[in-house]
Parts: sequence; C-alpha cells; structure tokens
Amino acid sequence: MKTYFATKENTEHKWYVVDASGKVLGRMASQIAKYLRGKHKPEYTPHCDAGDYVIVLNAEKVKVTGNKEQDKIYYSHSGFPGGLKEISFEKLRDKDPAAIIEKAVKGMLPKNPLGREMLRKLKVYAGSEHPHEAQQPTEINLE
Repeated sequence: MKTYFATKENTEHKWYVVDASGKVLGRMASQIAKYLRGKHKPEYTPHCDAGDYVIVLNAEKVKVTGNKEQDKIYYSHSGFPGGLKEISFEKLRDKDPAAIIEKAVKGMLPKNPLGREMLRKLKVYAGSEHPHEAQQPTEINLE
C-alpha cells in the first residue's frame, strides 16, 4: 500500500462563493481558511497547496459578537519609533470592508510562503457583484 501525496500538477482547484451578510466574522473566517488550505478534501496534504479559490461577497455586512463593534482595534506598525497605527472595527468597515475578512483569514493560515500562496486565492468584495463568473463558482453555505 502506498501513501498518496497531492502535488501541484494533479490537484484541481475549484471556485466557491460565500455570502458574508449576517455571518459571524471568526466562524466564517475559519471555514474559509479550511477551504483555502484544502482540508475539506480527502487528498489534503499539509506541504502542498491543494486548496480552492474562495470568493466572499457582501463583506460590509459581516457581524461580530459582543462589544467588538466598538472595542475591536486593528494595529499596524511602520517599524519606525512612534509608528504604531490603530484603527477601530467600525472605521475599517467604512474605509475598506474587504480588509476585515482578509485580516481574519490571514491569521488562520500558515505564516510561510505556502500560506501567502493560499491567501492569494481569496477574493473579497464589499458588494454582491464579482468579476469571476467565467470560473462558474459553486455557492457554499457556511453554518
């Protein structure tokens, strides 16, 4: 008996579309990360990018629980002294709603070149329209 290892050549990448309206951010992000890594497939291989493409629509309608609406703060640092920047969840949702989902999913993927390759397969849009109709994405219901 031989162990099967997925490779880049023999892996088929499907396209899925997710509607984020009314979904809780963290729970949805963990499911999206599972699809990007390929853990939903029987041929999952940790060292290979066997995941699928995921399109997220209605990013501005995502929910958070508790008081995170007002209290959640995203930090970034320029690397220079005094270069700490912070932005609240509410302001980031007004400025760039796609960044909220991208940051949540990025934190759930591996922190290496393979994780960055997986993150490139995530497409997030604030509205309900996307330019990937030619790929014929399948709608998945994350519950």
